[in-house]
Amino acid sequence: MITTFEASLQQLSVHRVGNKAQDEYMVLSDAPLRTDEDLLRNLLMTYFLKPFEKVNEVYRFTHATEDLALNEICSFAKKAFADETQFHQLSQQITKHLYDVSAHPKIKAGEVYIASFDKVQIEGELHQALGIFKSETKETYLKVYPDAGGFALSYEQEAINIQKLDKGCLIIDADSEEGYKVLVVDQTNKSQEAVYWKDDFLKLRIRNDSYNQTSNVLGIYKNFVNEKIDDDFQISKPDKIDLLNKSMKYFKEKEKFDIDEFSDEVIGNEVASNSFKNMLSSFETEFDSPLSKGFDISGQAVKKQASSYKTVLKLDKNFHVYIHGDRSLLEQGFDEHRGKNYITLYYDKEA
Repeated sequence: MITTFEASLQQLSVHRVGNKAQDEYMVLSDAPLRTDEDLLRNLLMTYFLKPFEKVNEVYRFTHATEDLALNEICSFAKKAFADETQFHQLSQQITKHLYDVSAHPKIKAGEVYIASFDKVQIEGELHQALGIFKSETKETYLKVYPDAGGFALSYEQEAINIQKLDKGCLIIDADSEEGYKVLVVDQTNKSQEAVYWKDDFLKLRIRNDSYNQTSNVLGIYKNFVNEKIDDDFQISKPDKIDLLNKSMKYFKEKEKFDIDEFSDEVIGNEVASNSFKNMLSSFETEFDSPLSKGFDISGQAVKKQASSYKTVLKLDKNFHVYIHGDRSLLEQGFDEHRGKNYITLYYDKEA
């Protein structure tokens, strides 16, 4: 989504936040950090920006009242972009806000890095950007160095692995009236306490672009086939896999999604099509995310969703059958003599 080969680090402030619920302290630095050494700057750029090069989802700042001025981070970012002399003061306010929302007892303490960047490229355009990063995980590193005709060994504890950014957000100075373009990284978002980063601290909503529209429809359709369709039909696992394969074929071959065309070509049943359309409509209402009117299909989203589409038929513990193509070349039956189900596969040659 972003490219950073032209980007440069302009300012950097470092603070520390503890867990407020555990009565841990917050430490604010008095001045920005100097990063004059080229190697250090390059390492920091790798640590801060490299994780975002694989991020496709773009978010917007939001607020329950729909007044973006009441979103704390959005307001701080707007001031930082308008006046770079306020950078360090605003970095302190950002850190204070993070400390205030660190109310879950399992949230880890860590260093907070507030950085400003120039010439970050997103969607083909160069912009200024404000980054907020938090390191929670520390590691121990061994050091080997020459000593008296041989080598000596030492170690460093509580060190940071620059290949593992725990949490981060990159606020792009674009579309400010709509809540900016915001990219998020959260490597520890695997439990309930971790959602505070995106929901409580940043207050974000997903941008309704072609990537997210494509991803959402494929995700809804997968749930429809695997769970909802059983309410109306008795359908075998191979037939479910066939429906998933047809949908993936549609999204790979078409440039635009059309709900009626998709229903005719992929689902092919009026009752099932109406059930799927109802699922789409419920999603649109709940998340305020229009889908059924059609959209451009994102190849990146299709590629990512394809990896989650399961097309494997598991037969006891003996066989796994991968179904990628023509469903008619697979037949199912029951052998009364053996008292077992069976499958017959038709093919031209072995690969």
